[in-house]
Amino acid sequence: MATKVEEGDEKLVAVAQTILKNLGTSENITQDMIFILSKFDCRFSNVFADNNNNNNQKSEIEEQLEISEKVILKWEEMNTNTRQRNCIRWEDSHDEASEYLKAVDDVIRLTEEDLDDCELKDRAESLLQQAMARLEDEFRHVLARNTVPLDGDRLSSASFSRRVSVSFASNEGENQGSETTSVEDGQEGYCEEKEGEEGVNDDDDDDNEEEEEEEGDGYIDLINPNAVCDLREIAERMIRSGYEKEWCQVYSSVRRDVLDECLSILGIEKLSIEEVQKIEWRSLDEKMKKWTHAVKNVISILLPSEKQLIVDICGGSELITEVCFTETTKGCVMQLLNFGEAIIIGRRASEKLFRILDMYDALADVMPGLQALYPNDSGEFLCNEAQGILDGLGESARGTLAEFENAVQGETSRKATHGGEIHPLTRYVMNYLKLLVDYSDSLNMLLKGGTEDSDCLGSDNSLKTDDLSPVGHCLLSLISSLESNLQEKSKFYEEGGIQYIFLMNNILYIVQKVKDSELGKLLGDPWVRKRRGQVRQYATSYLRASWSKALSFMKDEGIGGGGSSSSVSKVVLKDRFKNFNACFEDIYRNQSAWKVTDPQLREELRLSISEKVLPAYRSFMGRFRGHLERGRHSGKYIKYTPEDLENYLLDLFEGMPRILQNPRRTLSS
Repeated sequence: MATKVEEGDEKLVAVAQTILKNLGTSENITQDMIFILSKFDCRFSNVFADNNNNNNQKSEIEEQLEISEKVILKWEEMNTNTRQRNCIRWEDSHDEASEYLKAVDDVIRLTEEDLDDCELKDRAESLLQQAMARLEDEFRHVLARNTVPLDGDRLSSASFSRRVSVSFASNEGENQGSETTSVEDGQEGYCEEKEGEEGVNDDDDDDNEEEEEEEGDGYIDLINPNAVCDLREIAERMIRSGYEKEWCQVYSSVRRDVLDECLSILGIEKLSIEEVQKIEWRSLDEKMKKWTHAVKNVISILLPSEKQLIVDICGGSELITEVCFTETTKGCVMQLLNFGEAIIIGRRASEKLFRILDMYDALADVMPGLQALYPNDSGEFLCNEAQGILDGLGESARGTLAEFENAVQGETSRKATHGGEIHPLTRYVMNYLKLLVDYSDSLNMLLKGGTEDSDCLGSDNSLKTDDLSPVGHCLLSLISSLESNLQEKSKFYEEGGIQYIFLMNNILYIVQKVKDSELGKLLGDPWVRKRRGQVRQYATSYLRASWSKALSFMKDEGIGGGGSSSSVSKVVLKDRFKNFNACFEDIYRNQSAWKVTDPQLREELRLSISEKVLPAYRSFMGRFRGHLERGRHSGKYIKYTPEDLENYLLDLFEGMPRILQNPRRTLSS
């Protein structure tokens, strides 16, 4: 009996093993076995019910996946047909696009669920990958097709009075926090604008006012506003599916090309440092000017607009926004900075200083905005690079200014100016200094703490130089160097008189340039008064150097007389008149060719000569004319009356050499 039971158990075990072996080999067999067994034991009924529910759920998921797959693969089939693909695009078929996005949403939802069926999970992920490739392609196409053409005028006319030291509007309130922005709070997403664009009255005054306010924010439309909604829909799916890297890459690849084109429109070429070094000055000057203009427009207008566009498209993810913005714009920024670096390491020349200062000012002005554009680690290196270029431009400006002063001190042209006129160096330096004043704010910052009294300042106890700004100290030093050089150049003239004419002309020119410009405010009235006194001293020295010899012939010593006319030596007297005439004629011939450029100084010099020479000549002539008039050929010695001399003096310092002709008049008593 026991043996039969054991044999029965063994058979039951064998049947059970067979059932277990066949379970799972076929879905139908498994269902049938569980159903049969459930008739014998209620415990199998629960297993059968659970398994049946799972199968129903699986069927629903599979059905949903098949529906989504059908929609997605339909677009893939369109992709394989080039002719059809060129005819039907995403934005051309709104209903089909909406259907596609719904299918993608369903697939994303399936991939987010915890599916036990590996086959279904793999199918869903594969389908999602296909969909993402399609969305990436459509995103690229929509973004490129809707790019708004930019030109230099549009960039220049955009308002950038707003400094870009602001944060950027986000579409998600939780990411805004306490951030502030000058962008109007009413600037909603473009989807609402697209939905409500029908029925808009173009003549509506309120709409026009709002549009003007938007333009005043400093942003410009980089793509067609109607396309932003489509782009956002695609970006949202890609980012949600974990394809944010691919989205960033496709966005950056399209927009980088656009930014490069914008730089080209603004006149910024892709040049290596070596190429910049070889550019001749006239062309380089133009490129530096364009760079200054471009930096303002790019950092104040173009980049903020680009960042706002990214925010509008990808939503409020700060990390994605920053990374994508940096990847998109770093090439554009570095191209600008590379040109600045080439200028910094290039040969220093005085003519470059003002362009360098323009570049420095432009970059300094937009530096806070640049730092606001790249507040996180992803863009920190760009801010550091920009700060390095700014510091380098400042150092280059200081170095160029120092070399300019050395050049002024060491200018060695030995050719004297005709007639003692203003030297080209004087004109160049003073015009240079007048331009420097326009950069006082920047220079005061760059020169702060680096000023030391020059020899000229140290010996000028009448000036309170402690109150001067760094620019004031710099200007005094430069003018001192110029004055020292002019002193050396005055020695190129052989005659002492013209040396002082040269110095008067040049120092007075310096004084006038200072007095009639902002230089006067920096150097002050005491400096002007001191230099005017110097001009008067030169005038006195001129009279002594030019007229002392002529006046020496008008002295009584050596002529004799002692009160008796018979004791006057006519020989000596004749020599005195003869020598005076020759001396005056020589002065007239030479000094009529000399040039005193300032009319007032010219008249003052003539008056000084008249006051010094004419009374002495008139007195001498009055005392001794009678001794010669009674003799023969008196006109040979007394050739000029005081009135003649006075008239001839009017020809001096006109820059036109003249020769005196003997008036051959008969002098009467």
